[in-house]
Amino acid sequence: VQLQASGGGLVQAGGSLRLSCAASGRTFASYVVGWFRQAPGNERRFVAAISRSGINADYADSVKGRFTISRDNARNTVYLQMNSLKFEDTAVYYCAADTRNNWYRKEEYNYWGQGTQVTVSS
Repeated sequence: VQLQASGGGLVQAGGSLRLSCAASGRTFASYVVGWFRQAPGNERRFVAAISRSGINADYADSVKGRFTISRDNARNTVYLQMNSLKFEDTAVYYCAADTRNNWYRKEEYNYWGQGTQVTVSS
């Protein structure tokens, strides 16, 4: 599966952005999809993940209550709605997918998008 992340940009603190992860290739509904982010000088860290059906989702503590992950399997797309953005949310955001049901470790994902920059001004 090939992944393409988009939707990043520059936003003021308190604002919102919606990221998209569009997939092509094999059956998208067979993949767990996660979002990770990487700030300069930091490792890539888990943000959110969603089950194959879209029924189940989980989030890093730092984004719970502010971010929402969703998916539309008919459109082969996963979304990350980001509200109440903070300066510390600034990072490159990556979507990733895998057929295995391991959500939280970046090493468990075999397929990655190219990343989209999110910059939050304080």
